[in-house]
Amino acid sequence: MTESTAPQSEHRTVLLRGGDVHSPADPFATAMVVERGHVAWVGSEGAADAFAGGVDEVIDLDGALVTPAFTDAHVHTTSTGLALTGLDLSGARSLDEALALVRTYVAAHPAERVVLGHGWDATRWPQGRPPSRAELDAAAGGRAVYLPRIDVHSAVASTALLDLVPAIASMAGYHPEAPLTAAAHHAVRAAAHGAVSPLQRAAAQRAALDRAASLGIGTVHECGGPDISDEEDFTALLKLAAGQPGPRVFGYWAEQVADEKDARRIRELGAVGAAGDLFVDGSLGSHTACLHEPYADAPLTGTAHLDAAQIAAHVAACTEAGLQAGFHAIGDAALSAVVEGVRAAAEKVGLSRVRAARHRIEHAEMLTPETVAAFAELGLTASVQPAFDAAWGGEEGMYAQRLGAGRARTLNPYAALLRAGVPLAFGSDSPVTPLDPWGTVRAAAFHRTLEHRISVRAGFTAHTRGGWRAVGRDDAGTLVPGAPADYAVWRTEDLVVQAPDDRVARWSTDPRSGTPGLPDLSPGAALPVCLRTVVFGQTVYVRPNE
Repeated sequence: MTESTAPQSEHRTVLLRGGDVHSPADPFATAMVVERGHVAWVGSEGAADAFAGGVDEVIDLDGALVTPAFTDAHVHTTSTGLALTGLDLSGARSLDEALALVRTYVAAHPAERVVLGHGWDATRWPQGRPPSRAELDAAAGGRAVYLPRIDVHSAVASTALLDLVPAIASMAGYHPEAPLTAAAHHAVRAAAHGAVSPLQRAAAQRAALDRAASLGIGTVHECGGPDISDEEDFTALLKLAAGQPGPRVFGYWAEQVADEKDARRIRELGAVGAAGDLFVDGSLGSHTACLHEPYADAPLTGTAHLDAAQIAAHVAACTEAGLQAGFHAIGDAALSAVVEGVRAAAEKVGLSRVRAARHRIEHAEMLTPETVAAFAELGLTASVQPAFDAAWGGEEGMYAQRLGAGRARTLNPYAALLRAGVPLAFGSDSPVTPLDPWGTVRAAAFHRTLEHRISVRAGFTAHTRGGWRAVGRDDAGTLVPGAPADYAVWRTEDLVVQAPDDRVARWSTDPRSGTPGLPDLSPGAALPVCLRTVVFGQTVYVRPNE
């Protein structure tokens, strides 16, 4: 890809030509004009000649693909940055290997007040268990260490860190020899993150946003809240993102709203909604997702943090204040409570007002046909993470361990949601699963459960336009005249149209179908490489040596 050497300018007019432009305005587009931060024109190579003399910059795409930039609809930005720059246990193949990584990191970072790690998953280890307190203390050498499980709903902590939390032993979720959950986990996490300096935090946030930009992500939805981070972290991120070129950040603050005063405080934080990880339950991996029937591998039904009455009160108050509401809900009992609560709020304030507010549910994994239908009826957006299925689905994955194969096969029914008309917004929940937009679309198109698969086109839409719709914007996430110029340029192989039914896929590759193609995301195929990311007409990433 070559370009002119025009100086950077926020409002320069740019012509991109000589590639493929993924646009519903013209399925055969090869060129695009960007002016004043918006798409001004999309069309053919011949027509592009008319613009060439009147623009500030011409970019020769050299056959590259231009798409809307991705939106990651569920990110924990600071935690993502800390995972990128700190102790990463996601690749540990055994308990012994994880403890060795802790020892090595502790020795190499003597100045860190608290060692923060991330990503262990004991279901993948031969031992099948997390480190004991004594094992962690030995590896930590007396240092304070905080190691959340990959789902971030439980954690192991060294004695030195627990000593920093008064009365930890009396808190709900405290277990002397098992991972911490609930209030005990939240308290220890607050103590650990409180040791992160503002400079460390800013560096982590920049690292996360830089990684997002390098992957063609133009927007992230930050999911913060008092049980996850703190107000200073949340507001600092929004300030940092607004003050430098990079992905846009829409912030959600997960705190219950009772009245207009509460809603005003949410807005004063800079949040676009009282949503995100407002916990109705926990996670399957930590046995804290709330179920109607016990887990297959433990005599538990999980943890309920909010009931239907509390959900109804929050949704009604937010709707009346014109504020988007939302919840974290994974287990079938948690999702039943959400549906019951939102329906009660609709009876109070009116169904049309609830639908117009576009309240959103994060994760929404253990859906039934009844709850899917209720999502459609109530206008709820499903903010979901297909990489969860890639990581934990299948006949022998963590879902099957926790729930049994029968229940596990019902999880993450994306095709049923789309058939019912439920809007989807795709995200990663990073650092739970990595920022990886094309991998996310692949995971949805090649879901481990065949009947839940959706087309690549539908998955791509959920990861671009779906994220914008989830914040109430219908005019973005697609390359049509008038839309914000948020786009990415990709090196990729031939473009195809993939659908769960192979017959459809073969027919749709015929140019006569008029369907814009996308990269081949078949398992094993190389994913596209991001060459450039642009947000509101400003370049925020260029691949080195391109």
